[in-house]
Amino acid sequence: MMRFVLYLCASLFLAGCASHSGDDLQPKTVGSVNLKRYQGTWYELARLPMYFQRNCAQSEARYSLLPDGDMSVFNRCLTTEWKWEEAKGTATPQVPGKTDKLWVEFNNWFTALLPGVTKGDYWVLYVSDDYKTAIVGSPSRRYMWLLSRTPTVSADTREDLLSRARQQGYDTTRLIWRTSDKQMAKTSQ
Repeated sequence: MMRFVLYLCASLFLAGCASHSGDDLQPKTVGSVNLKRYQGTWYELARLPMYFQRNCAQSEARYSLLPDGDMSVFNRCLTTEWKWEEAKGTATPQVPGKTDKLWVEFNNWFTALLPGVTKGDYWVLYVSDDYKTAIVGSPSRRYMWLLSRTPTVSADTREDLLSRARQQGYDTTRLIWRTSDKQMAKTSQ
C-alpha cells in the first residue's frame, strides 16, 4: 500500500513537471465542468501506461465535492493478485473558478514532507452531456484515462472516446484496457 502511494505521488510529480513545457499545442479542455454532476464513481476503461498502476487490472475513482469547492479523491484498483490498492487525496482548481483543469494531490507522508511538490495535472478533455463518459489527461500527453460511470461501454461509445483522444494528440495504440470480470475470474482459478 505504501509503495502504491509513493509511486502515485512520484508519477503525479513527474506529470506536473513534464506538463509545464510552455507548449502552445497542449490538449484542449472542456472549458467548464459541473463538479456536482462530475462527482461520484468513475470506472477506468483504459489508460496510458503509468508506473504506479502497473499491477492494476480494474481501477475506479470516487469524487466528492467539498464545501470549499475542492473535490475529495478516492482512487482504488484491484490488482491481478486480487488485492485492493487505495489512495486518497484532493483535487483543486488550478485557476480559481475554472473547473476543467485541476491539481490532484494525494494524502501521504511524501506530500506532508514536500507539500505542493507532488501535485499532478488532471485536465478534463471531454465529458459527455449526460456525464456518463469522460476523458482526462495531462497537458504533456504522457497520461490519459478513458472513464465511464459503468465498467463497460458499447463499441460505439468506445470508438467515440478513442476518436476524441486521438484528435487531442494522444497515442491510443498504447492504451491498457480494463481487465473484464470474466478475465479476472480466470486468474482466481
